[in-house]
Amino acid sequence: MSGRLSLRIGAGAEGRAARFLRSRGLKLRERNYRTRRGEIDLVMDDDGTLVFVEVRRRADLRYGGGAESIGARKRRRLTAAAAQYYQQLGRDCPCRFDVVAIDAEGEVDWIRNAFDAQ
Repeated sequence: MSGRLSLRIGAGAEGRAARFLRSRGLKLRERNYRTRRGEIDLVMDDDGTLVFVEVRRRADLRYGGGAESIGARKRRRLTAAAAQYYQQLGRDCPCRFDVVAIDAEGEVDWIRNAFDAQ
């Protein structure tokens, strides 16, 4: 798969995830928040809780679903980027890390509190 096609597919999955979460009452704060430490696909607000969302699209489940594809290194990069975002926010509020996994058929699996920031 070409790089451009992969980026387009990823952007489509992020858009679908954002629409899905907004339909569940969350508000979009930021999309593709980037730092030197990492990137967060979506930053949402869930009634005062800051939600850092990793979006995964899997065309083939032979290698595991979207949530299983987030290893320790990726979690460290996500939490480092989230820490920077949180610090820039300038106020205390609860936060969590969610995963939205989208399969080849477009089915959405929303995993709240998918992992801790440790």
